[in-house]
Amino acid sequence: MLIRQFGFSAFTVMSLFAASACTPLPDADALIDRHAGQVARFETASGPLSVEKTAAILAELKRKSGDIDILDKQIALEQAVVGSPLIVGNKVTLLQDGAATYSAMFAAIRLAQNHINLESYIIEDDEIGRQFADLLLEKQRRGVQVNLIYDSFGSVGTPQVFFDRLKAGGIEVLEFNPVNPLAVKKGWLPNNRDHRKLLIVDGRIAFIGGINISSVYSSGSVTPRSRTDTADPAAWRDTDLQIEGPVVGELQKLFIETWEKQRGIALAAKAYFPVLPVQGRDIVRAIGSTPDDPYSLIYLTLIYAIGNAEKQIHLTNAYFVPDPRLLQALIDAAGRGVDVRLILPNHSDSQLVFHAGRSHYSNLLKAGVRIYERGGGLLHSKTASIDGVWSCVGSTNLDWRSFLDNDEVNAVVLGREFGQQMEAMFVRDLGASEAIEAEAWAHRSLLLRFKEWGASLLQRLL
Repeated sequence: MLIRQFGFSAFTVMSLFAASACTPLPDADALIDRHAGQVARFETASGPLSVEKTAAILAELKRKSGDIDILDKQIALEQAVVGSPLIVGNKVTLLQDGAATYSAMFAAIRLAQNHINLESYIIEDDEIGRQFADLLLEKQRRGVQVNLIYDSFGSVGTPQVFFDRLKAGGIEVLEFNPVNPLAVKKGWLPNNRDHRKLLIVDGRIAFIGGINISSVYSSGSVTPRSRTDTADPAAWRDTDLQIEGPVVGELQKLFIETWEKQRGIALAAKAYFPVLPVQGRDIVRAIGSTPDDPYSLIYLTLIYAIGNAEKQIHLTNAYFVPDPRLLQALIDAAGRGVDVRLILPNHSDSQLVFHAGRSHYSNLLKAGVRIYERGGGLLHSKTASIDGVWSCVGSTNLDWRSFLDNDEVNAVVLGREFGQQMEAMFVRDLGASEAIEAEAWAHRSLLLRFKEWGASLLQRLL
């Protein structure tokens, strides 16, 4: 994010974002009413399942998970508004922190036979960045086509020579919405950033989540440090998914759509959409959002899920600057007896975002929402677990920029088995967190209150 990464002056920020500062978030209630009564549908790699098979899948989900409404209501609303199918037959692996994620990514890249598509907000010229570069160049030399998208602003600190080396080795490199207006291939859109983190290998295995290509993720989530500490890289707590199976084709579509919208050169003829056999039992929906959409698909998906929750809402997020509708959805859920818990960071790489998020604590605590701040590594995860059967992992923060200005990608996974893994991860993060108690919070210092007030004035920009 622009503010959190470089700390622009208020005047610069206001000038840069003036064109989008009045952009509204969608009327979620109206859209819910419009699409009420939809029937859930599922697909395989071969296409939509019959009504009978769909009913059997729903019955099995309910048998394992309990007869909770979210399985009917949420599935139907998502498919009506989001458009991407809910696909069966996938294998989803939960990856925590950079070391595990990079290890899995490197293993997949080494086995690549046809192509590698990589899209990342930040690609740094550091130890991890160079490991990726060396491995990708090696695969390119062996005839595997590598296509890479990096965000111009997110990677603004990366020397051009880093990308020039990749290009010289035959890798196709595309800069998303160049900051330099003289380098643009379409209209200059400095506010629209590519915040996605997406790796696809051979069209068969994909990785998505919050982890960029940077050494700050390498040391795991043990001790709090700053992102700018070059002597000892920060320990960041983050979450990714490794996905195998038919839904990878939907993620591939998102990568190719971005490449084409950014007017990249014609992609080399490769098997981008191979036949994808069943790999497991996970049911997954891939959801991509861009400012080109009439409304944020990921925002609406989350609002629906919170509104449909009956038992629990467990959210872990790095940057919490909710709009009024999301704030009210959380308050309403707590009011109807849902166990609403938020794990947020106790320190951040953006003080503005940190204090803007804290400005909402009083109202949330008063409504019965339980808030925890995680210590140790800097929290960078973006995950949701609702009613133990609806899970979401991706790149989207709970802030205005993610919902209105960024390209983002998330995956929704249905089912009790994966939900249990998400809950176990949530419990572990709780163990590293401290509860924010309403009484103690009410007696916080005037300095903190002033910082919250000041940051809240800029929350639409965060």
